[in-house]
Order: sequence, then structure tokens, then C-alpha cells
Amino acid sequence: MSGTTAAQDTGALLTATRLRKYFGSTAALNGADFSIGSGEVVAVMGPSGSGKSTLLHCLAGILDLDGGTVHYDGRELSALSDTERSGLRRSDFGFVFQFGQLVPELTCVENVALSLRLTGVARRRAESRAMEWMARLEVDDVRDKRPGQVSGGQRQRVAIARALVADPRLVFADEPTGALDSLNGERAMRLLTGAARDTGAAVVLVTHDVRVAAYSDREVVVRDGQALDPAGIRGVT
Repeated sequence: MSGTTAAQDTGALLTATRLRKYFGSTAALNGADFSIGSGEVVAVMGPSGSGKSTLLHCLAGILDLDGGTVHYDGRELSALSDTERSGLRRSDFGFVFQFGQLVPELTCVENVALSLRLTGVARRRAESRAMEWMARLEVDDVRDKRPGQVSGGQRQRVAIARALVADPRLVFADEPTGALDSLNGERAMRLLTGAARDTGAAVVLVTHDVRVAAYSDREVVVRDGQALDPAGIRGVT
């Protein structure tokens, strides 16, 4: 392997070194390295089944590793307790998924405020903060509607507001436009990356869409078991 590895990239916000993850006898990750700096937007590209989402879940501490290490802000995630990792996912990490994964029983503003409520913020203050982000993401007009009562584009912008409301340092976005048409997808990406850059949050963006990847600062392409970026990840199958 040539070039500077993730482990040597001491200026990075998050680094992963030689990650391995197996599902049965199948290697989803086979010695993958990755790094991302504060405020950077990195697109991880590749076809379905290439290991993109597995990488994201390992970087976020959602999946346990079968080998390798992930360091976030100087701390090794695997050395933290489940409670500590869950705390990071509430305070420092934000998540945007393909289908939003909003709580259907809650209103849109309650969904956005949920992460703040889970950290002990009072309801009025949490919902006030949520409304600020909903206005920024152009969905403040659906505050009292439930997710099933709004359009797909509106749901995804509510999900983006939820990911950003707690001022995360790192946002994980897994195919965030996969369920949207091109117009709504580009609108969501413009708002997501613009808001992240304004706040200084880094974004790990998993996508197979070159139009979505165009919003990133750097691309890592996963293909035929290799990642075509010597500064990013390697060895993903």
C-alpha cells in the first residue's frame, strides 16, 4: 500500500485502519482504510453490495469490527462501552438514511427535536431549535404533520434537519437521495451540504449517483474489491 495511511493522518477527525468485517464467510470489508477531516464532505461510491453501507456502519460504531480500528477525535470506538458509543451517536454524530426513518407516530417537529430531547433538552427549547433547522431546510410549514402526511422530499429534508439539529461534528448519509426524484434529490443535497459546510460538520456520503457525489470535496470509488483513492479506503469487497 502506498501513500499516507489513515492511521498516519493525525489531522483527521475520524480515521479507520485495516477494517475487516465478515458476514458468515463473506468479507464485506477486507482491510479498509478511511479518513475524513473536519468540514470535509467525502463521497463513498460503488455498486450495490460493494461494502459502502457496511463501511459507514463500522465508522459510526453501529457494527462491531472483526479487525482493524476506528479512531474518532483521538478515541478508539471499539474501546468505548455501548453506552459511550450510543452517547456519541446522539451528541457528535448525525444520520440521514435513504428512507428517512422518521418515527411515524410523531409530528415532523417532534421528530427533529427527538435527538435533543434524548439528551435532556426541555421540550420547548428542543422544538424551538428544531423549528430553526426546519426553516433552514424549507420544511417549517409541515411542523405539525406526521411523516406519512408529507411528500418524500419533505420527509427527507425533515430527516436532514433531525441529523443537524444537535450540531454534530460528523454526519453519516447513506444513499440520502435514493428514494427521491432528481429534482428533490438535488435540492436535498444542496441543503445538506450547504448546512454542513456552514456549521463545519464533516459528511460521509454513501452514494452510487455521480450527481450526488458531485456535491462532495473528494470521492472514494469502490469497485472490484478495491477503492480507487490512495488517500481514502482500500480493500473493500
